[in-house]
Amino acid sequence: MYKKNLKKEDIAIVIAYLPGGDVTRNIREPVVYAVGKEYFTLLILTLKPSVTVNLFEELYIGDQQRPKVRSILRRISIDDLPEIARPNLEKVIKDIIKNNESKYVNFFNTAGSINIKIHSLELLPNIGKIIVQRIIEERQKKPFESFKDIEERVKGIGDVQELIYKRILLELTGKEKIKIFTL
Repeated sequence: MYKKNLKKEDIAIVIAYLPGGDVTRNIREPVVYAVGKEYFTLLILTLKPSVTVNLFEELYIGDQQRPKVRSILRRISIDDLPEIARPNLEKVIKDIIKNNESKYVNFFNTAGSINIKIHSLELLPNIGKIIVQRIIEERQKKPFESFKDIEERVKGIGDVQELIYKRILLELTGKEKIKIFTL
C-alpha cells in the first residue's frame, strides 16, 4: 500500500566513495556509502557517468532531478558498512547533532511517555527514571535552550551530545525496536 507521508531522506552525506566499485558486493561501478542528513539512513548509492564526489559532500537524493546520484541501490545496516566508512560515520553523525542542536534540545523539552512504564527519555543510554524526573522538573521551570543548559541544570546527565550519538548508533544496529532519531 502506498503511503503518502512516508518519511525519507532528501540529502545524504558521503562517508565512503569507492570509484572502482565494491567487489565485496559485486558492484562494478563507482559506489558511494552515505548517511541521510535527517534520519541517519545508511545507503549505497551509484553515481551518474563521469561524476565524482568528495568525502563528506552532501548529495541530493530526493524525488526531484538528482545532479550526481544515478540510483539508490538500497538501505543498509551499520554492519554492512565498509571499514573505511565507520570513522567517517561517527564524524558525520556528531556534526549533524552539533549543527542541529535546537532539534535535539527540543526533544528534551517535549519528549513524553511511550507507555505507563517507560518514558522516551529513558531510551537514551544511562538515563534512568531519576534523571528523567530531573529533566521533567527542570523543563517545567523553563525550557532548555542548549546542550550546555541541559548539562548544567540536570545533575548526573553527562555529555548530552554523546548520549544522542550513542542512541543513534544503537538504533542503526537494528537491535532497537523503538526508534526516536532514525527510521
